[in-house]
Parts: sequence; structure tokens; C-alpha cells
Amino acid sequence: MERSGRLGIGIIGAGRVGPVFGAALAGAGHAIVGISAVSQRSRDRADAMLPGVPVLDIPTILERSELVILAVPSEELPSLVAGLAATGAWQPGQLVLHTAPAMGTAVLAPAQALGAIPLAVHPAMAFTGTSIDLVRLRDSYCAVTAASVVQPIGMALVVEMGAEPLLVDEDDRPSYAEAIAVATGFSTAIVAQATDALAAIGVENAGRVLAPLVRSAVENALASATKDTIDLSSMRDHLLEDDS
Repeated sequence: MERSGRLGIGIIGAGRVGPVFGAALAGAGHAIVGISAVSQRSRDRADAMLPGVPVLDIPTILERSELVILAVPSEELPSLVAGLAATGAWQPGQLVLHTAPAMGTAVLAPAQALGAIPLAVHPAMAFTGTSIDLVRLRDSYCAVTAASVVQPIGMALVVEMGAEPLLVDEDDRPSYAEAIAVATGFSTAIVAQATDALAAIGVENAGRVLAPLVRSAVENALASATKDTIDLSSMRDHLLEDDS
């Protein structure tokens, strides 16, 4: 299957993740054909991150897109994929990518049965849904789960967003998600406890007081961890190669 390097991308979900993915990929030269957004808040977020991109209904997005990004809550993903498959909305050769941390590509089986190409890509970072996330992506890793012949596509998309890909096997996604949840929940809880303790003794701007300490402590902890580095030098020139 031959594709040009420039994709028409549709985004389902205008929460904190979808518009940021869209903005990052638009910055790499891809065309965002549309985004779905239900609430006024999500519409405002889509407009801020993707100015000029139309808000469309989901069937229209699937009809117009070469790559569909499903940036919806994990609990909504299975029924969304299956429901769209029941209507025959998925297209042969269409890339479909979801961002749920604990799921691999199995959840996309109904789309794959109609010829879509499944990918699971989760960024290991806490999103704000604003342009600051585009900067944070440059220091982040994204878990990529896909069949071996499709992995180069997922990895290249991650590189184009400015992040680094980390291959995670299908069976390892729950453990990956647990690690993400532990790191996020622990840091949130500890910072909240510490700021509450300072506030209780009358310290103003407790978060600002603790910020340098927290950052340095986390950096020291991370510096002691062993990490593998992925060589991405050959990925940029091979976006969306023949994966047939």
C-alpha cells in the first residue's frame, strides 16, 4: 500500500489529547480534515488548538480521513469502534489509531475486520489540552503497539510529533498503563499532601515554594534509573511505507 508522506487526518474526541495530537501532526505537514466535539468546552479547545479545522460528525470524519485518531475515554473505545464497524464506516487501508494506555490493537479488531490498519499510541505525559503540551511532547515517550509490519508507521508518527517511540507488546499494555497510573497518581498525591502541610502553617504560594524541590527530587530519581535509547534517525524518511 503506497502513501504519500502527507495524510488527511480526522480526530474523534476534543478532550485534552486529541487536539494536541492534531496540532503536532499538522505542524509536521499533515492535513487535519476535521474533529468531532460535543460540548462547548471541547469546541473551544478544538478551535484554540486547531484554528480553521471544521467540527464534523463522526461518519463524515471517517469518510474523509486516511488516518483516524480515536482520542476518547478508554471505557468508550470498544463500543465506539464496534458501533462504527456495524455501520460499515471503516474503510480498507485506513489507519486507525487510539490513545488509550491499557489497550493494544485488539480493541480495534472490528475496524481491522473491515480492512482498517490498527495502531495504539499513548503519550507518557500529563496533558493540559493547551499549546504547552506541544513543548512537553518533545521530551516525552509514546508507547507504540502494532503488528510488526505497521510499527514503522506508528513510530514515524510519534517522531513527527516530536516525541520518541517506545515499542510495547500487546500483552504488556496493562503493565505499561499501571506504571503510568502509579507515576501520575503518586506525584499528584505527594505534591498535594506537601502543599497542604505548608499551607496549614501559613506558607503562601506553597506550590511555588515546593516546585524547585519537587523538580530536583524527581530529576535525581530519574537520573538513577537505567533507560534505553531508541535510534530514530532512519524513521523520519520512511513515514507510511508499504505495509502490505
